[in-house]
Amino acid sequence: MGAAQSFRELCDRTKNTNVRLSLPAVCIVWQTAMIILFGVFIRYNEESDTHWVEYRKENNLSDIQNDFYFRYPSFQDVHVMIFVGFGFLMTFLQRYSFGAVGFNFLIAAFGLQWALLMQGWFHSLDYTDGKIKIGVENLINADFCVAGCLIAYGAVLGKVSPVQLLVLTLFGITLFAVEEYIILDLIHAKDAGGSMVIHTFGGYYGLSISWMLYRPNLDQSNRLQSSVYHSDVFAMIGTLFLWMFWPSFNSAITDHGDGQHRAAINTYLALASTVLTTVAVSSLFQKHGKLDMVHIQNSTLAGGVAVGTAAEFMLMPYGSLIVGFCCGIISTLGYIFLTPFMEKYLKIQDTCGIHNLHAMPGVIGGIVGAITAAAATESVYGAEGLRNTFDFEGEFADRSTSKQGGHQAAGLCVAICFGVGGGILVGFILRLPIWGDPADDNCFNDEPYWENFPNIYLSWKLNSLQV
Repeated sequence: MGAAQSFRELCDRTKNTNVRLSLPAVCIVWQTAMIILFGVFIRYNEESDTHWVEYRKENNLSDIQNDFYFRYPSFQDVHVMIFVGFGFLMTFLQRYSFGAVGFNFLIAAFGLQWALLMQGWFHSLDYTDGKIKIGVENLINADFCVAGCLIAYGAVLGKVSPVQLLVLTLFGITLFAVEEYIILDLIHAKDAGGSMVIHTFGGYYGLSISWMLYRPNLDQSNRLQSSVYHSDVFAMIGTLFLWMFWPSFNSAITDHGDGQHRAAINTYLALASTVLTTVAVSSLFQKHGKLDMVHIQNSTLAGGVAVGTAAEFMLMPYGSLIVGFCCGIISTLGYIFLTPFMEKYLKIQDTCGIHNLHAMPGVIGGIVGAITAAAATESVYGAEGLRNTFDFEGEFADRSTSKQGGHQAAGLCVAICFGVGGGILVGFILRLPIWGDPADDNCFNDEPYWENFPNIYLSWKLNSLQV
């Protein structure tokens, strides 16, 4: 008890947000490390190397069959979601727009480099020469990996320093690569849109870190933990970018042809259904039937999360609508009831409500995927379609659909365990008083980390008063 009390007192000492030395040091050292590691390990794959000409002739291919032409449109969409969608979605706080977009940019830029290495060691390592061979699909997967860390950022938005966010990303990418390998390769679960691998892991990773970094006096920053008209409009821009491009996100790495086509359709329908039930529940539980912008910005996206695992399965169009219908209700009710409950009784301060947008819908998506896989039949899929959809080949050739359903459920459990366990471990590290995080009365504020912020903010306030 004495040691625990001493550690708690050490962590709760006076905060110093000066990161003049620590932030440049971490950025320069880690970027230098990336350059060295890329020089040692990363090379182009056969479709992005100059030897593609020879490879194409040997395999009787044409340039249009290069994977770039199949994957790059989806990569563009996913890339916009990562840098614009996630960034602007988090600009709802009245005085934390710089941090929302700027730190999102920082996390993504560092994370995608580390992800190419971590995922490459597990999935793209050429054992003949010890090099990681990358192409456009690796870039998409790296963006997916970063998405898990950006989800976690949502739980601690406004309460951590940029140095802490880089540490969160370093460990988050590492944990993601390991759990992804276990779920997709060892367990052989299918998760095209990442309901389990991305959203469930990222959600519980962020929530566990937030629990470890609990601030009992955060109410001192209550005046800043709210939105204003223009900040909600900017956040809605992020929502619309995510909503429009989510079909690309869920279908980006599925098999060419029917699987990719089906994933886009299922996601498109689930998202549409979610909007109506979100609006309905938001209006029902608000005084005078008015809508809450928090629900419209976030819960309208929950259907895209929940349909991710089963996106390429024969979920059927009406099944996608049902998933979206249910998630709109559950996610909105989560914002109304669960978020305040978790803060009051579980000591989890979830700034963006990632439990309602990512964690819960991710778990629902994993359950939907397990049920849909277990219920798959040859009469619906066809013998060849069943093998192709679930990759029943090689050592998995004799696996039945009912057994596949069980493995899907096991994959969901792995994602939760890695998210919770990893988040607690990383949260313990981030509690150390060396990272330059803000004091309880100065959270949700750009001023500690951004130059000229007060002048810009005051000038905007003066202009608005004059109008």
